[in-house]
Amino acid sequence: MAGGRLAEGAPADRIIRGVSKDTRTLGEGSLYVPLIGESFDGHDFVDAALAQGAAAALWQIDHAAPPVGTPLVIVDDTLAALQRLAKAYRRELPVRIVGITGSNGKTTVKDMTAAVLSTAFEVHKTEGNYNNHIGLPMTLLQMSPSTELAVLEMGMSGRWEIDLLSRLAEPEVAVITNIGEAHLLQLGSRQEIARAKTEILAGLQAGGLLVYNGDEPLIPEVLPEMAEAGRMQNGEYTVTRFGKGCGNDLYPLEIAADAGGTRFKVNVDAQTQYRIPALGGHNAINALAAIAVGRHFGLSSEQIAAGLEHAVMTGMRIEVMHLPSGLTLLNDAYNASPASMRAAIDLLHEMKGYRSKFAVLGDMLELGAQEAEFHRAVGAMLDPAEVEAVYLYGPLANDMAEGARSRFGADRVLHFTDKEELARALASQTAAQDLVLIKGSRGMKMEQVAAFLNDSGF
Repeated sequence: MAGGRLAEGAPADRIIRGVSKDTRTLGEGSLYVPLIGESFDGHDFVDAALAQGAAAALWQIDHAAPPVGTPLVIVDDTLAALQRLAKAYRRELPVRIVGITGSNGKTTVKDMTAAVLSTAFEVHKTEGNYNNHIGLPMTLLQMSPSTELAVLEMGMSGRWEIDLLSRLAEPEVAVITNIGEAHLLQLGSRQEIARAKTEILAGLQAGGLLVYNGDEPLIPEVLPEMAEAGRMQNGEYTVTRFGKGCGNDLYPLEIAADAGGTRFKVNVDAQTQYRIPALGGHNAINALAAIAVGRHFGLSSEQIAAGLEHAVMTGMRIEVMHLPSGLTLLNDAYNASPASMRAAIDLLHEMKGYRSKFAVLGDMLELGAQEAEFHRAVGAMLDPAEVEAVYLYGPLANDMAEGARSRFGADRVLHFTDKEELARALASQTAAQDLVLIKGSRGMKMEQVAAFLNDSGF
């Protein structure tokens, strides 16, 4: 399955009960996979893995020969062997797979989709950040034999990565949440990002379903290129489009958000009220993708609604924090791009019933040559009729300040170089019944502002 051979004298009767790449979490009877990175070599830990109870380990052929009799499988490349093993195991199980990619919202859609499908099937889903060329194979190998459906997130940092993941997973359903500006630094244009996301078609099963955001014109523009380039291992597929526009197959009706979540209806079933434990109209759009997948697998509206209402969302995606002072925080500090900033600002504008509302925003990273333009545009999105003041952090946020000051005036837009100083200034201006949005790229660690406010008793 891994495309290797037993080492000289290695026992051939070992039973493998799991696969691990980390001796810290290795289980009894596991196959240890010694991956090689820029600053580490997992082969250095093979002896420790075997001593901890690993049944066997892979061994890359270009490394010094191990002692005769060591329970090893010799392979050309341990990462490639891991991927081959995952694909072979995936093909052994009668599991049906949903693959999800997109610039924003893929983790949210993954959580919602898994919750919907769990109302009728035994479901396995991507955990944490296991969405790349290492994490996805590990996720496949963690499926139990009784798994009926797997919901897999597919991330990327460049071209052909999603192509590989799709070929490993061979999904029955492929979902593209949207095309944003993340990875502009690496790929150069939104069109190239769209091409990278449509690589999910590479392994789509014959007669499979593509679910994509129909509000994004770049997706249908680049879709034909996959088939024309011969990159699809199968042929025909069907399409379901979702989005805000009424030209989509699925679009939302009557969206209403409050601190507890978002309610909406859908054009294809206007009698059913859906509720999600996630804030904002953009998350109603995300939920449409999960609804489309649920309908594909034959679930009723009642089952889909129940799954969405009880979905467990991955942390740090617009967490509502109620502080002892009566201040409410919308902690959306997990990551940021122009598209997700727009969605978060729209949510801040939509939320009603608060004394005053404030925006605390950090830099958006990895946007390439257009970063200043994108930051100015985000600043200009803020509505002075809805937002009392804007607190900004980071060097790129200077451009955001420029955009915001064109609408707010200088006295309502404040820029800081220290997050604790920002938090103290914010605390001095806010009171009970106020609402604060906190958002920035992962590298900006804007959650520290929320932690400071919470720990200081504000």
